[in-house]
Amino acid sequence: MSKIIIANWKNHLETLEEAKELFEFSASEAAKYPNLKTVICPPEQFLSELSAISHKLSAILGAQDVFWESGAENCGVKYSLVGHSDRRYPSVGGGDTDETTNHKLKIALESGVTPVLLVGEKEKGNDRQKVLENQLYGAITTLTTSDVVRVVIAYEPVWAISTNPNGHADTPENALQAIDFINNFLTINYKLKTKNYLYGGSVSQDNVTDFLKHSEISGAVIGGASLRKEEFANILKIASEL
Repeated sequence: MSKIIIANWKNHLETLEEAKELFEFSASEAAKYPNLKTVICPPEQFLSELSAISHKLSAILGAQDVFWESGAENCGVKYSLVGHSDRRYPSVGGGDTDETTNHKLKIALESGVTPVLLVGEKEKGNDRQKVLENQLYGAITTLTTSDVVRVVIAYEPVWAISTNPNGHADTPENALQAIDFINNFLTINYKLKTKNYLYGGSVSQDNVTDFLKHSEISGAVIGGASLRKEEFANILKIASEL
């Protein structure tokens, strides 16, 4: 199965011109590696314009959140992040609840968009197993097994995200433990024998091999490094060779 690399630009890039330049570069690099599934998630304000050029570049366009009113498919979006920490724990205002996350998963699935559910503890000292169990149960409890099969699950501990103070990547060993718990949860509750999982949190060209060399981790969510052209190109090359 193809490894999945998701570029999450968050709210970076100030102009459409900058967004187009980075999108065209990233899509061009992704085209070199047909054995990878590269998804680019730009800020919402650039989705419509980038959708217009994504077809020519054979790029996979993703969204950073699910649209409530109009379907994401109207912008040519194929994937959408759901439950990202920016939504769960925004700096201002209330964040997405488990109920909200569950609703967004349903909307994405109904729209034919593949949701990428991000789960993970906020602080390094949190009870990871309890947090993951609560997040998973709240997000997918009302979904059928056939629905859950279509959801991509990414373990991304919030404390590991590079934009957070002192953020640094988790160890592959800890990530594997978290993924093993997630896998057991799905096996017990949905009778899923195999499932592919992603890791996110300060993934860079220096550590991507450490994570993706493990068969249990079938891809990565790339944050800050996806904004640095040369580094993102190197990440794609490394991932394609694993």
